[in-house]
Amino acid sequence: MIHIAETLSIRTVEGFLTPTEIERLNRVMDDALGPLGRDQYGTARRTTIHEIPGLSRAQAQEVYEPVGRVEMTAIPYEATALLNQALKHHMAAVTRTLPSVTGHRPWIYLEYAAGQYITPHADGIAPDPLARPRQIAAATVTLTDTHDTGGAFYVETSGSDASWAADEAPAESGYAPGMRFVHDGTDMSSPWFRAMPRTRWSVTPAPGTLVVFGSQLVHGTEPVRTGRVRKFLTLFVSD
Repeated sequence: MIHIAETLSIRTVEGFLTPTEIERLNRVMDDALGPLGRDQYGTARRTTIHEIPGLSRAQAQEVYEPVGRVEMTAIPYEATALLNQALKHHMAAVTRTLPSVTGHRPWIYLEYAAGQYITPHADGIAPDPLARPRQIAAATVTLTDTHDTGGAFYVETSGSDASWAADEAPAESGYAPGMRFVHDGTDMSSPWFRAMPRTRWSVTPAPGTLVVFGSQLVHGTEPVRTGRVRKFLTLFVSD
């Protein structure tokens, strides 16, 4: 039974990656990107993992990453294997506050250069939250120290009811009583979202820390000040 608190939770798993594993992942991604990868997966990319109903992929990309970023959805096997092993080792720490999670989607590599950021938004559970699988949360692990580079991760909370659909989940749908869902367009494409009062909570976790945040929690990143911020992302689901 999925409770709304799972989709609004945030927690960290310190030491998710060791310094040796971080160094290894940096080498793997350096090799994968090579001399042209930042063009191929950055400035020349016309796809995005984000979707906004009624907008094209290019328009959604402009809303979510207005200054661009590197986004690689098919990462090397060596990186996938290392990250999956770390997740297997630490999964109990994740499911302690996300008991409905049964698995995760493939890892994605993200990289932000100076001035780049992701705008505030909520991922949502699914285009149809009554279908399966259901996205419960996302998780990122950063290889770089955002104390030095900028690019801090943040979540935004609000007492406003503007982002919530009026209807509750029907009985026998696998959700706890009173479950509600965020609207499509809970992002900067919507005038109502831009006008909604929000309070920002920023965090700068140590490199190798897994940051887990609910699928209905508004989140984003601050602009990078210098250098590059490198991270991996996965999505936790309930089948």
